[in-house]
Amino acid sequence: MKRTRILWLLTCGLVLTLLLAACAPAAPATTAPAGDAATGSGTEAAAAAAPSGDKPTIKLIANTWPASELNVNVAANLLKSQLGYDVEIIALDEQAQWDALAAGDADASLEVWPSGHGERIAQYIDEQKVVENGGELGVVGQIGWYTPKYVVDANPALATWEGFKDPAVAKQFATAETGDKGTFFAGPLGWTQYDQQIMDNLGLNFQVINTASEDALLAQMSAKYERQEPVLFYFYKPHAVFTKFDLAQVALPTCTKEEHEAKVEAGTVDCSYPDDRLIKIFNPKLKDSAPDAYALLKNFNYTTDDQIEMLGMLDQGKTVEEAAQAWIDAHPDSWKAWLGQ
Repeated sequence: MKRTRILWLLTCGLVLTLLLAACAPAAPATTAPAGDAATGSGTEAAAAAAPSGDKPTIKLIANTWPASELNVNVAANLLKSQLGYDVEIIALDEQAQWDALAAGDADASLEVWPSGHGERIAQYIDEQKVVENGGELGVVGQIGWYTPKYVVDANPALATWEGFKDPAVAKQFATAETGDKGTFFAGPLGWTQYDQQIMDNLGLNFQVINTASEDALLAQMSAKYERQEPVLFYFYKPHAVFTKFDLAQVALPTCTKEEHEAKVEAGTVDCSYPDDRLIKIFNPKLKDSAPDAYALLKNFNYTTDDQIEMLGMLDQGKTVEEAAQAWIDAHPDSWKAWLGQ
């Protein structure tokens, strides 16, 4: 009985304690001053902001070649480290990116070759206004036909397209896949290419073989190069491959940019690819949803040499992320200007 009474008293005491605790005012929440962050003052913390739940995730498109991946990784690094955004990198080919930007499934693509997208620029940017021209990247690109210099040294006529008109010469470039026709190795199908049109319209007995990727294209070329065999292929500048292999560009008939665009539309391309001042393209809503990210990407601009510098790092064994970080470390004045610092 005594034991029961003690238990009853203890239970009452516990209930009373809980009731008093529930009625007590809550302790005020403590918030560290903005300037007391572990990394320094409030201004410094903002410069290297942590990702915020209030900011949208920035979705950047990486196309299927190294330079595009480098551009995106430089931008992603700065968006994260300097502006505090989460960034998603989306791998898309250069054709599919237009619909992704128009639909709001992506925010920006940072390397577009205008010569291959005249119709899309007119449709998506000029007419429908569902994609925004983000301005020039600063890099000048050049697409062309290339062959090893030893091929031209052996037959100087092959410095120009006219040297390939002889069917006997074309046969020297044949593979099992093309029979008596010469083989022209091209990039993957998603790339902007008019080489079969050019071959047919110039009367060259060559068949275009699309490779599965840039790496596959380079593998075909390098295997032929190592054996000192003839090879003719599509490629572009800037690229680190030109520091590894002694290559000659085959001269094609020239035409103006306007003439080239008209021939593309008519399916009658018979001239060289025009030099391209590469541009960036955005989802128009980015300007309102993330104005500081928009400003950074709008100002994002560097030289062909900058891009070649990073491409050379890839050739030395760095990853895309490492090369982008190395460029950022070496060129603070460039990217700080993009941020208005």
